[in-house]
Amino acid sequence: MKHEIGFPNESIEKRFEKELSGLQRDFIEKIKTAIGNLGDNPRPEGKKFKFLRPPVAISYYLANYRLRVGNYRILYDIDDQQKKVILLEIRRRTEKTYK
Repeated sequence: MKHEIGFPNESIEKRFEKELSGLQRDFIEKIKTAIGNLGDNPRPEGKKFKFLRPPVAISYYLANYRLRVGNYRILYDIDDQQKKVILLEIRRRTEKTYK
């Protein structure tokens, strides 16, 4: 069954969209495709997907998962009861990405 993709609140959605809009156009398409695929399979196989331990705190939420797309990481959580993927942040890969 397909998961719905969304944000926990409007503030996080605006910050996510702002970060996304600052990227190169072809890269935006890659990220949007990767996000769309999360609806079908929120825990994809392979090195691009990772279960984060400890989870990364973003505002008042915890990102338990990350998806790698090039030099960027999509940090998100999954609510299996409500069948929802909760997008939290896009971060460029640096030493501080998971802190």
